Amino acid sequence: MSTEKTSTPTAEEHSVANPDAAAKAVTAVDPRLLVREQGLLGYWNEFKRKMKAGDLGSIPVVVGLLVIWAIFTSLNGNFLTAGNFSDMSVAMVGTGMIAVGIVFVLLLGEIDLSVGSVSGVAGATFAVLNITHGMNEILALVLAILTGTVAGAIHGFIFARIGVPAFAVTLAGLLFWQGFMLQILGDNGTINLDSEGLVVKLTSYYFSDVAAAYGLALFATVAYFLASFFDNRRREAAGVPSRPLNEIIVRTALLAILAFAVAIVFNQYKGLPLAVVIFLAFLVLTDFVLRRTSYGRKVFALGGSVEASRRAGINVELIRISVFAIAGTFAAMGGLFVASKIASANQGAGTGEFLMNVIAAAVIGGTSLFGGRGRTWDALLGVMVIVSIQYGLALEGIASPVQYMITGGVLLATVVIDAVTRKTQKTAGRA
Repeated sequence: MSTEKTSTPTAEEHSVANPDAAAKAVTAVDPRLLVREQGLLGYWNEFKRKMKAGDLGSIPVVVGLLVIWAIFTSLNGNFLTAGNFSDMSVAMVGTGMIAVGIVFVLLLGEIDLSVGSVSGVAGATFAVLNITHGMNEILALVLAILTGTVAGAIHGFIFARIGVPAFAVTLAGLLFWQGFMLQILGDNGTINLDSEGLVVKLTSYYFSDVAAAYGLALFATVAYFLASFFDNRRREAAGVPSRPLNEIIVRTALLAILAFAVAIVFNQYKGLPLAVVIFLAFLVLTDFVLRRTSYGRKVFALGGSVEASRRAGINVELIRISVFAIAGTFAAMGGLFVASKIASANQGAGTGEFLMNVIAAAVIGGTSLFGGRGRTWDALLGVMVIVSIQYGLALEGIASPVQYMITGGVLLATVVIDAVTRKTQKTAGRA
């Protein structure tokens, strides 16, 4: 007696037998296509789904920033005047630059406690080379930035190759580089910079022609539209989901409104600050590196799982060393902006609450402390929150202790939201 085996066709065999049905099935289950086919209702349903899943994105920090502005504007009408807004924009660049480097480190799920001291060393190095020894400004500037790169690479090497925890390495770096800064500044402790020099002009120079601010706003708008449009063309050619043209137009219009509104405010004061232009340029560059290059994907992968990254062939040690070198480089650049703002290098640079503000800016902006999630634009959002609180409380004459407590409360709330979001996403099967 013989038995005849019957087999059920696999999903792969079924798709080969009926490719048209398979293509329709793939299209039907892609949630991004479903959302766009349903129009506004689809986007609203997708928004509710993300809220339930804990995928909040930048919404909490944006809402929080608007609330902060509303509160301080109601308390003091001078808070959002053109002059105060411009001053806040320039003041946030030093901290924001360093926070960009911290975002890279946090994406690995690590921390760098040395960036405050490294920023102070960079400012002191430039002042000693340029003012004390008369070195050419550009050469002194480059060498000052390289001190940060080298310091970060040393921390990364000890962490990645020797295996010392990043917390311990950078804590030691904090103490070492702070002592090094005090040593090179000497007994006087303060070196004044040339008021007409290159570094001071980083924060004192404004493009007074109104065409500069409007031109930058127009350039940003057009560049965003073209980048989105051609990216869609590329995705359509590859057969992957892409945004419809009307969605790109709406996003571009919103960006144009924001960009030209900021340009109008700048032009009501001294014009477009050079510091803001440089900061935005580095934000665009680093965002491109993280989102559009293989290096950026490796950084995110490492933050997700070190072991999986190693098995995928990623050079874990090299990525770690390079990330800490990047953090050191941005710390040095931020330190030069801080020195530019006060037109001097002194023993207090990078000390006190400065380090905490830098780390808080990255975390408050939306970068996860657990690694694998964040953008360099988070540094901008976070530093805007911190500087807004500082300037708002200063206008009300509220003492520094209260400022520290409020900033600490905002940071705690952000970390709690991050932890709750991560737990919610795990429950929803997304992490």
